[in-house]
Amino acid sequence: MGGSMADLIEAYLKELLRDNPHGIIEIRRRELADQFRCVPSQINYVLETRFPFEKGYLVESRRGGGGYIRIMRLQWRTERDLFAEIAELISDAISAQRAEELLIRLVEARILEEREAIMLRGLVEQSITSIEPEMQDRLRATLLRNLLIVTLRR
Repeated sequence: MGGSMADLIEAYLKELLRDNPHGIIEIRRRELADQFRCVPSQINYVLETRFPFEKGYLVESRRGGGGYIRIMRLQWRTERDLFAEIAELISDAISAQRAEELLIRLVEARILEEREAIMLRGLVEQSITSIEPEMQDRLRATLLRNLLIVTLRR
């Protein structure tokens, strides 16, 4: 399962989502696989790795002849929803990978500017370099949560 095919499928699906004012698309797995000339399991791989809940997507799938895939881009209705989800995703500890995914999602949702995400990433990672590795995820979570709250309450 080559990365370039997964990247193409992901880009295509994200474009469809951007073009839909409600942030919801329905597609047939077989038609999508035919369009990209790949096996349906490649579509499954893209959905599982590129469209998880943690990145702001809800994927519903019905298999069989009339089966479909529905992808919904989750939106925050209020500031309270946004802060609650951030707190849940960050929790008591967050890995560098998950922190990066969260920042990317906030930029894609136009909640953070790219420049703000770069600064937050730099501040957090620079602040934890001298900390023991087993404590880094906990400190990263505390710093990122507090910096995001201050940044987003502008």
